[in-house]
Amino acid sequence: MSSILLAILDPIDSLLLAPGTLSRANKRWHSAFVTIYCSRALLSLFNNSLPHKKKIEVSRSPFFTVDFKPDYGFKIDQAILTKLVKDKDVDNLQDIGGVLRVASSLETNVEFGIPADLVDIDHRHEAFGQNTYERPPTKSFFNFIVEAFKDLTIFILLGCAALSLAFGIKEHGIKEGWYDGGSIFVAIFLVIVVSSTSNFRQNRQFDKLSEVSNNIQVDVVRAGRRQQISVFEIVVGDVVCLKIGDQVPADGLFLDGHSLQVDESSMTGESDPVEVDCSHPFFISGTKVVDGYARMLVTSTPLQARLNKLTSTIGKVGLAVAFLVLLVLLVRYFTGNTKDEKGNREFNGSKTKVDDIVNTVVKIVAAAITIVVVAIPEGLPLAVTLTLAYSMKRMMADQAMVRKLSACETMGSATTICTDKTGTLTLNQMKVTKFWLGKESFLANAYSSIAPYILELFHEGVALNTTGSVFKPNSGSEIEFSGSPTEKAILSWAVLELNMEMKQLKQSRTIIFIEAFNSKKKRSGVLMRRMVDNTTHVHWKGAAEMILKMCSSYYDASGIIKYLDDVEKMKFEQIIEGMAASSLRCIAFAHKEVSEEYNGDDKECKKLEDDGLILLGLVGIKDPCRSGVKKAVEDCQYAGVNIKMITGDNIFTAKAIATECGILAPSQDSLSGAVVEGEEFRNYTPEERLEKVDKICVMARSSPFDKLLMVECLKQKGHVVAVTGDGTNDAPALKEADIGLSMGIQGTEVAKESSDIVILDDNFASVATVVMWGRCVYNNIQKFIQFQLTVNVAALAINFVAAVSAGEVPLTAVQLLWVNLIMDTLGALALATEKPTKELMEKPAVGWTEPLITNIMWRNLLAQALYQIAILLTLQFKGKPIFDVTEKVKDTLIFNTFVLCQVFNEFNARKLEKKNVFKGIHRNRLFLGIIAITIVLQVVMVEFLKKFADTERLNWVQWCSCIGLAAVTWPIGWIVKWIPVPQRPIFSYLKMKKI
Repeated sequence: MSSILLAILDPIDSLLLAPGTLSRANKRWHSAFVTIYCSRALLSLFNNSLPHKKKIEVSRSPFFTVDFKPDYGFKIDQAILTKLVKDKDVDNLQDIGGVLRVASSLETNVEFGIPADLVDIDHRHEAFGQNTYERPPTKSFFNFIVEAFKDLTIFILLGCAALSLAFGIKEHGIKEGWYDGGSIFVAIFLVIVVSSTSNFRQNRQFDKLSEVSNNIQVDVVRAGRRQQISVFEIVVGDVVCLKIGDQVPADGLFLDGHSLQVDESSMTGESDPVEVDCSHPFFISGTKVVDGYARMLVTSTPLQARLNKLTSTIGKVGLAVAFLVLLVLLVRYFTGNTKDEKGNREFNGSKTKVDDIVNTVVKIVAAAITIVVVAIPEGLPLAVTLTLAYSMKRMMADQAMVRKLSACETMGSATTICTDKTGTLTLNQMKVTKFWLGKESFLANAYSSIAPYILELFHEGVALNTTGSVFKPNSGSEIEFSGSPTEKAILSWAVLELNMEMKQLKQSRTIIFIEAFNSKKKRSGVLMRRMVDNTTHVHWKGAAEMILKMCSSYYDASGIIKYLDDVEKMKFEQIIEGMAASSLRCIAFAHKEVSEEYNGDDKECKKLEDDGLILLGLVGIKDPCRSGVKKAVEDCQYAGVNIKMITGDNIFTAKAIATECGILAPSQDSLSGAVVEGEEFRNYTPEERLEKVDKICVMARSSPFDKLLMVECLKQKGHVVAVTGDGTNDAPALKEADIGLSMGIQGTEVAKESSDIVILDDNFASVATVVMWGRCVYNNIQKFIQFQLTVNVAALAINFVAAVSAGEVPLTAVQLLWVNLIMDTLGALALATEKPTKELMEKPAVGWTEPLITNIMWRNLLAQALYQIAILLTLQFKGKPIFDVTEKVKDTLIFNTFVLCQVFNEFNARKLEKKNVFKGIHRNRLFLGIIAITIVLQVVMVEFLKKFADTERLNWVQWCSCIGLAAVTWPIGWIVKWIPVPQRPIFSYLKMKKI
C-alpha cells in the first residue's frame, strides 16, 4: 500500500512544482489539471484498497499529458544524476540499470563519446547547465574606499579636519573659515581615491589572471576522437580520459580503467586514496587522480616579512619624531613663545579664548599626525603590489603565469635551480630513431624481414600496454595520436612503421589487469588474454636497464628464443649505453606466456609476473634539445645561479643531454662528484649529502623523493632554491622549494597547484626569463625604498628642527599630504614599472641573508637627504632676506623646492649603482608621463590653489631658483656614486639587526 501511495504522490509532487514564469492563463490550466490529476490519484488509491470489488472504469482523455519541465529528449534528469553521485548509492545505480544505462539515457556512446557538433553541445548546456562555478562577486570600488577609511591615521586626520573646519567657520565665517579644514578634507579624499583606484585595478587584474589559471585543459572523447578541451567546455554525457595527476573536472561515473586511485582529501578530509572501479564507480569534481588511469562519464557540471619589518621600523621613527614635534609645539604655545601674523603672543593665559586654544591645539595635532602619515611608508606595500602586478602581467607575455605574488620577488634571490630534462631542456617532440631486435639493429625499411609472430607480440605490447590512443579519421586525413610524448612516439612508430591495427587488437584481446606506469618503478605492465586460443600473456614496457634485469632470455632477429646469461646481458647493457650516449631515451619491451591460473576473470590479481621474461626488443627515442637552452643556462650561470639537472633517465642519457645544454662540462663526470644516480644520493649519510650536494650538476635515475632530498639539502646549506616539476609526485619538492615552477603543457594539475609559477611553454629559457624578472622586481622595490627613505628623512628632519627652533612647521598638513601622494602613489608607479635589463644578470644572486637596504642605497639616500635638509633649513631661516620675500612666500619656496627635489631625485633612484641615470629612459613612457603629471600638478598647487594649499604665487625668478636648487640633486647623485662602499653591511659594524 505504501509503495502505491509513494508512486502516486511522487508525480503529484513534481506537478505542484510548476515553473514560476507561467502566464496567468497557463496558471489557471495548471490548477485545473492538478485538481483533475489529484482526484484520479485518490480514486485509484481507493480502488486498489478494495480488492474484491468490481473495478470501476474511468475514461482517460488522451490529451491530458502535460509536462511543465522543458523536454530536452534525455531519459534522465539532472536531479537524479546529481543525487546519484552525491549519495554514492551503488544500489540505486543498479536499479537504474548501471553506468551503461545512464550513458544510454544521456545519448552517449561509451566508446566514441558524444557527437562533436555544436547543436548537441548547446542542447546539453540547456538541459544540464555549464561546467562553471558560481564565483563570489568581485569587490566593488566602494569596498576599497571603505577599507581605506579604516586606517587609524586617516580617522585622526578626518577628526582634525572636522575640528579645524568647525573652528575656522566659527572664527572667520563660512566664506573664509572653511579653507584650512576643507583643504585637509580634499587632500585626504585625494589620497584615498588614488590608493583605492590603484587597489581596485590590481584586484580586477588578479581576477583575470585567476580565470586563466583555472582554465584547465581536459582530455575527452568526442565522435571517436580524443581531444583536449577547456574544463569550462565539458558537458554532461562527455567521456573524459583521466591519468595520474589529473584533476577530476566534474562529477561522474567510472566507465573503464585500471588501478585508479583518487585523493578525495580536499572534499572529505580523508588522507587515504580512494579506489574507483566498477564496484565503487563515483567521481567527485575537484578530486585528484594519484594512480592508474580511467575513462569517466560526466553526470553533472558545477564546477612578505622583511618589508613589514622595514615599514614598522620607519613608522616607529616617524611616530617618535611626531610625538616630539607635538610636545615641543605644545610647550612653546603654552609658555607664550609663539606669535601670530601680527607679532602678538598667541597664548596669554586666562585672557586667551577657549576657542582659540582648542583651534591652535587642533592645528598642532594635525601637523604632528601628518608627519606620521608622511613617515609611515604606506606607499611601500603599494609599490610592492604595483611592481609585482606589473611584472605578473608582463611575465604572462614571457610564458610565465605567476600563481603567488611573492614568488616574483623570491625568484630574484634564487641561487640554485633544479630542473627536469624532458620538455624543459628538450623539445618534448619524441621520435623512435633506433630499434634493436636481439643484438641486431633494424632500419625503418627492413622491418618486413622480422618474423610475423615477433611483430604480433610487439603489436600487443604497444597497443594494450599504453595510456595513449589512436584515431583514424574516415576522411583520409592524418592519423592522430594522443597521450604522453613517449606514448605518442611509440604508438606512431608501431602504427606507421610496424603496421599495427590498434582497434582490431583491442577487439581480439581481453585485458585482465594493468599495472600503471609510475616514476618510482619506471615501468608498466599488462595481463591479457587472446580470444583466439584463450592463452594468457603478460607484457612489460619501461626503462631498458630495469626491464633487462627482469629477463632470462631474448628473441633474436629470426624469432628464436635464446638464453640471456651474464655475458649476453653485458652486451645488451653496452647497446643501451651506446644509445644513451647518443642522447636517446631507451625503452625495452618484454613478454611471457603465463600459467592457466590467470584464465579466469581474476580481478583480484594485483601483481603481474615480473621475472623470467623474454626480451622482445629495444627502441631508442630521440628528444632534441631546445635551441635557446644552452644560452639560457649560460646566462643563469653567469648571473651566479647554479643549474642542476634532475632526471629519471639513465646516467648516460643524462650526461649527454647535460653536456649538450652546457650544464655539465666535458671534463666533469661521476668520479668528480658532478654526476650521481638517485639511489647513490639517497644512500649517502646526511653529512655526506650536505658535503657533496654543491658539486652535483646531474642526478640521473632519480625518484621524486630524491629531488625532495636534494632541495632540503640545498636549503640547509643556505641556498634559495627553485625547482621545476611536472608530475604528481613532484608536488612535495615543489612545495618544499622556495619557488616551485610547474610545467604548463606536460604538468599535472597536482603539480600546478603545488607550484608558485607555471611555465606555460615548458621551456627552460622561460625559467631564465623569470629569474631576470624576479631580480627586476627586487631591484624596483629597492629603488622605491631608496626614494621614499630620502623623502622620509628630509621631511622629518626639516619639520622637527623647525618646530624645535622656530615653533612652527614650514610644511602644512595639506602640503605634507601632497608630498605623501607624490611619494606613495606616483613614485611607486614611476619606479615600480621599470623593465628588466641584461645588467641585472651581471650581478650575483641576492640570498636571504643579504640586507634589503644595501650600503650603496644608504650612501645614495643619505647624500640626497642631507643636501635637501641643508637647502630647506637655509630657506627656513635665511630665505626671507635672501629672496626679500614675505613669510608666506618663503614657506611656498620651501614647499616648492622640496617637491621639485623629489621629482629630480626620482631620476637618481632609477639606477642604484650606474652613473648614467638617463639610460633607457625613453623606453619607459609611464615614468616620463608621471614626472610630467607631477610637475603640472605642482604648478597648479602653487599658482592656482592658493587657499587650498596655503601657498603664494611665485615669479619666474623664484621658480627658476627652486628648479636650480632641485636640479643640484643630479650632480650630487653622480658624484656620490664614485665613493666606494664596503661589502659588509653597515649595521653589522654597529651590531644591529639588518633591516
